[in-house]
Amino acid sequence: MSDIIHLLPDSIANQIAAGEVIQRPASVVKELVENSLDADAKRIHIIIKDAGKGMSATDARMAFERHATSKIKTADDLFALHTRGFRGEALASVAAIAHVELKTRRAEDEVGTFLKIAGSKVESQESISCAVGTTISVKNIFFNVPARRKFLKSNETERRNIFTEIERITLVNPNIEFTIIENDMQTLYLPPANLRQRIVQMQGKSINQQLIEVNEETTLAKIHGYISTPQFAKKGRANQFFFVNNRYIRHPFFHKAVMTAYEPLISATENPNYFIYFEVEPDTIDVNIHPTKTEIKFENERTLWQILMVTIKESLGKFNAIPSIDFDTADAPDIPIFDPSLSPSMPKVNINPNYNPFQTSGSNGFTASKPKLDWEQLYKGFENEKPDVDTSLFVPAHSHEKPLSAITSPEHYQYKQKYILTSVKSGLMIIDQHRAHVRILFDKYLSQITNRKGVSQRMLFPEMIELTSAEASSLSEILEDMEALGFELSDLGNNAFAIQGIPSELQNVDAVALIHSMIDKNMETGSNIQEQVHETLALSMANFTAIPVGKSLSEEEILLMVNQLFACQLPNHTPDGRAIITVVSDDEIDKKLK
Repeated sequence: MSDIIHLLPDSIANQIAAGEVIQRPASVVKELVENSLDADAKRIHIIIKDAGKGMSATDARMAFERHATSKIKTADDLFALHTRGFRGEALASVAAIAHVELKTRRAEDEVGTFLKIAGSKVESQESISCAVGTTISVKNIFFNVPARRKFLKSNETERRNIFTEIERITLVNPNIEFTIIENDMQTLYLPPANLRQRIVQMQGKSINQQLIEVNEETTLAKIHGYISTPQFAKKGRANQFFFVNNRYIRHPFFHKAVMTAYEPLISATENPNYFIYFEVEPDTIDVNIHPTKTEIKFENERTLWQILMVTIKESLGKFNAIPSIDFDTADAPDIPIFDPSLSPSMPKVNINPNYNPFQTSGSNGFTASKPKLDWEQLYKGFENEKPDVDTSLFVPAHSHEKPLSAITSPEHYQYKQKYILTSVKSGLMIIDQHRAHVRILFDKYLSQITNRKGVSQRMLFPEMIELTSAEASSLSEILEDMEALGFELSDLGNNAFAIQGIPSELQNVDAVALIHSMIDKNMETGSNIQEQVHETLALSMANFTAIPVGKSLSEEEILLMVNQLFACQLPNHTPDGRAIITVVSDDEIDKKLK
């Protein structure tokens, strides 16, 4: 029997490695930019179409060999890493699944080198005249791995992923100049700046007013960066970044430390922005546990958790985010100075020994009487009081359908401005009013998007919304569907938009916050299927505009909501699966009262 184990050809081995390192076009951008930074580049141009120092001729050829690296020479170097890449797999992986062209020249050389590779195969290498530095062109990603190529998403989705990677890199390299050119048009230019300025460049001017500086240095780590004030915390997606030794990482454990510090200041559903940078000794972390190097193992993880949590709390306290007791006021109590020469006296309490709470009058002249409460006067007009609720939002889910007459009984009650109670044949029905309204509005908004029947109301004073590059890319994906709902937005350039109109049924709604929530939801789901995008958009709108918990409803409004709910095709659950209705049976009630 012949041997069955054999070595894989380098081209196939590189394609397997590419599956770990190169997942999408954004991965290529990340690897190329990080290699440029490791080469001490000060100006980086990223040119995107459809979604540094030079090298010698030998180095140019060697750079595309697997495990060829200039960054480590011995195993000990793995524990003293200061570079972003080190395994020598990036360029080899890129060249294995794309058409690559490289032009490079050192300052001391008169001519440069031009290298052309496709699918790990060197097609040509020649000397050319070119500028000092290196230019790498990568085209037709996964041209020879069709199974991987078909999993790539739309150009807009892949563009958004590219900008996500660019954002992570630029935030940790504020001193580097970046230029991004898309389809021959410059879409982003970042001049060298300090850290705060770079955050504002990437996130928009509005973030500047909410940043609180974080700065702490211990024997284990130096922690610095910025966090947002609690009042700017928002529901849904926030800008949250951890960097360790100039490398972006994900770290749920450290995220919990930040959220613990914010716990008394924001609700459990809100998220603050943070940009936190760790500087630690390289031998106390292991960056080689994941191909993309976004997960890091820390030697002193629990201790760093405590340091981070206390540091965030201290920063919040310094900027008066955490209330403190102030004794330095005019109304402060007068605390006497202790005098040892004076003997202390027992405290005295003045009482009336003749007071009898059960005696209406007495010889001592004291008269006690029960307070008279006019209950009828207290509740006069209560039944006629109308709560301030915008009934325009209570629109039938299907305009052609009449509300069901099956539920016409006026015996509906609102409990704690949260639940609607009504008796049914089998017991007591409990309806969550907020979730019921979410279901009603979701069906309505989804119908508007599908049928393109949303009506817009022009804003008297258009509002401006500033987005990050990734958010602007996400907006372009859903803009057509938003227009179907009734939104009108004008592109002002540089990722800023003017809100010219909103859906006509929306009143007293924060349009900027609403659009941010819709973009965030789209970025979280990352769906590429039109039907799912429609549902995500409709649900985001419904969650944002539904009546909140704690809103009083009149009897007419309660009846209208119940009728509209049961006109929906799926009244029992919200679109994201939360229960709307529950019934407590008569038997359960009887058991409770036995």
